[in-house]
Amino acid sequence: MAKAVLGGGCFWCLDAVFRQVEGIRNVTAGYAGGRRPDPNYEQVCTGVTGHAEVVEIDYDENKVDYEYLLDIFFNIHDPTQLNRQGNDVGTQYRSVILYLNDEQKQKALKKTKELRSEGINPITEIKKLDKFYPAEEYHQNYFQKNPEQPYCVYVVAPKVEKFLKMENGKKKS
Repeated sequence: MAKAVLGGGCFWCLDAVFRQVEGIRNVTAGYAGGRRPDPNYEQVCTGVTGHAEVVEIDYDENKVDYEYLLDIFFNIHDPTQLNRQGNDVGTQYRSVILYLNDEQKQKALKKTKELRSEGINPITEIKKLDKFYPAEEYHQNYFQKNPEQPYCVYVVAPKVEKFLKMENGKKKS
């Protein structure tokens, strides 16, 4: 099993999308990239901890590769917005790739370079993961537990649909 840690706006969106990907065994919503140990949701929302809302993805490298996870990541959020995604504003919503090793770092740098060559200028932060903190239980698998919640209907569901329409998108069976 391999791991990836990505942040691109509200973690409910990333969590919902990556749970659809064949080869992903587990997705955990959480916080990373900040200064305060053991942050909670209220603290992260203030922006003073420096943490971003992220997901930790456990995946089978024999079924899905890191490059494909990056393709999905860049397809379902806008990496050109600084510290926001849509109406979600603050440093906790920044676009960030937290790599676990040099191979992931190089692949992330290569992907952002490819995007620039296509005329997309990502301001995605790429840095080494220091520590991942799982979010509170009510944030885990939020979309599946709360599909009728307005944020899920108007923000999360369209991102899931966008993923499912990707050329190579494969929904879990």
